[in-house]
Amino acid sequence: MDGSKAILQGRGLSKSFGRGDAREQVLFDVDIDVREGECLAIIGGSGSGKSTLTRILLGLETADAGVVRYDGLAVNASQSVADATVVGANVDSGAARVKPSSLSAMRKLPGFQALRRESGLVFQDPFGSLDPHWSVWRSVAEPVMLRHKDMPREAVLERVDQALHTVGLDPAVFARRHPANLSGGQAQRVAIARAIVNEPRVILADEPMSAIDVAARVQILEAFRAIRQARPGTALIVVSHDLGVVQHLADRIVVLHDGRVEEVGETDAMLADSRNAYTRQLIDAASMRW
Repeated sequence: MDGSKAILQGRGLSKSFGRGDAREQVLFDVDIDVREGECLAIIGGSGSGKSTLTRILLGLETADAGVVRYDGLAVNASQSVADATVVGANVDSGAARVKPSSLSAMRKLPGFQALRRESGLVFQDPFGSLDPHWSVWRSVAEPVMLRHKDMPREAVLERVDQALHTVGLDPAVFARRHPANLSGGQAQRVAIARAIVNEPRVILADEPMSAIDVAARVQILEAFRAIRQARPGTALIVVSHDLGVVQHLADRIVVLHDGRVEEVGETDAMLADSRNAYTRQLIDAASMRW
């Protein structure tokens, strides 16, 4: 895994919300790499900046400063501006920083377009991400039909069936069901199938297990393991406060605290022997819940 290239990179990412005296900075000069084929966990307490960082990485939110690159292409700034980025510039020092493009300008960039085509999203609330009026089949098929308008129906059926099988749902049983007839764990697996049906190179799962019961979490873990086995080159980013989930899924961990990167390391080594005080605090708190 160490030799894998970084498919998604952030350099000098900073973000604030609000105006004037109410303005609050939530990210400070964050550098992050997501490698091909790895599962990278982003952990931290509430308000640490986890969700904001991942939204910026996936082009769902603009940054105040810094550059995101996908497969070498700039996602949030023109390539010439991105290539001139001062890597590691300290926000507090007033060093030269990149001013990223607006969201409307970002949408025209080749890197942004490639990332949108080749990424999948799994959100915290599975029922909120599924149309209650759509069958499971339609929910999973829609991304394929939008992306591949001329794909024969038989090929769409095959894609949907494969995605459902990957997450442990039998199409013969679940394809015609609606969200109201699904458990929380089943609904989240449908959401995951929808995220993977177009065979993305990057998947972001933002707190994918916090809204489901403990028994269903095992099923979701198995679904993610099956995805990694079926598509070993796919990068998986998991945002979670649950270190039990992280321990079972992640190859590496990024620890965020008050908008700054506290520590980055291999999962087993960090959980066993981190010397960082904040990381140890998270681990000790999780151990009390286990």
